[in-house]
Amino acid sequence: MKLRSTETFWPLRNSMLNSYPSITSDIDTEILIIGGGITGALIAYKLISEGKKIVLVDRRDVCNGSTAASTALLQYEIDVALHKLIELRGLDCAVDSYKNGKKAIFDLRNIIDTIKSECQFEFKKSIYFTSLKKDIPFLKREFETRKNCGFDVTWLSKFNLKEMGLNALAAIESKTAAVMDPYKLAQDLLVYCHEKRMQIYDRTNITNIQNHKEKCIARTENKFTITADHIIHCSGYESIETLTEKVVDLKSTYVIASENLPELPAAFKNAIFWNTSNPYLYFRAMADNRIIIGGGDEDFRDAQKRDKLLPKKERYLLKQFQRKFPHINFKMDYSWAGTFGETKDGLPYFGKPDPRKNEHYVLGFGGNGITFSVLGMNSILDSINDKENQDLEYYRFGR
Repeated sequence: MKLRSTETFWPLRNSMLNSYPSITSDIDTEILIIGGGITGALIAYKLISEGKKIVLVDRRDVCNGSTAASTALLQYEIDVALHKLIELRGLDCAVDSYKNGKKAIFDLRNIIDTIKSECQFEFKKSIYFTSLKKDIPFLKREFETRKNCGFDVTWLSKFNLKEMGLNALAAIESKTAAVMDPYKLAQDLLVYCHEKRMQIYDRTNITNIQNHKEKCIARTENKFTITADHIIHCSGYESIETLTEKVVDLKSTYVIASENLPELPAAFKNAIFWNTSNPYLYFRAMADNRIIIGGGDEDFRDAQKRDKLLPKKERYLLKQFQRKFPHINFKMDYSWAGTFGETKDGLPYFGKPDPRKNEHYVLGFGGNGITFSVLGMNSILDSINDKENQDLEYYRFGR
């Protein structure tokens, strides 16, 4: 599957930081990770820290799937509002999922500090706003639910938002969010793991997996085999190719990035923004004084049709920005399209779909893919060791 349009911002900014060979012989290993994006890199970091013998493969150059198209908004807030998630999954699962997301942001910062990644991580506030009068009761209920569940949130009025330069009616301000360069972090994690003797092979496509006598045998397009005790699928939306259960609806999404601004507007120095529209829009700044706008999501049909819509989506996103931030002169410099997925409850999928096979999945679907991947990193050992884990229960297959 082609996960994104040809030109996205992060690889251009970072050029080709690192490359690895393709596989040239049969290999035996303890763990095989399929997928060399941010999820696979985080899982590798966890397992290499536990002394595991790991091989990681990717069918393209590492970090050049969805990771290269990510806008890397790190929020504990999930695509499904907390009060709606409580209705769908119950109080414990919903509140824990929000709290786990908050913890994941701090866990991620600790990892970044440990490996000394220069991925431009910055803490921000999150502003969840509405420009529609009909959405104010929804937003108010969400605010009250979060407040009652112990989250540090503030209600912002139209006047408060106008002072920020945002044309909207009301908003919830959350104190914990962040932004970063996801491509750089994923590359730095892989370098760290490679230096600790993890084998990495890119342009290595797995075409078939067989399970035999508690071993997993993965066959590549070039007829080599990788024999492992466990396989961990970190291939994101491409995992629909290997799963029998439908767990996600694929969407096309679109992003534009501005030219460097002489000075970053005050509102964007300390906050990221997203709204109550369905599909929602989101806005963030980058360290080099650019602003990113994302949204305009549609059902994914195929990559060619997705990419043909890019000029239309550029105009739509630019118009939306001008309505929300009328005093900022946004000149588009880059645009791209990508593919992401929505689950029925906005939550990820972790663990083994088939308990008889040692094939594990860490699928951080939705707008919280990176923080979900951190949660998956923290539960992967229990999945491998068949131990009980609350996250593996919350985010199990067949739920």
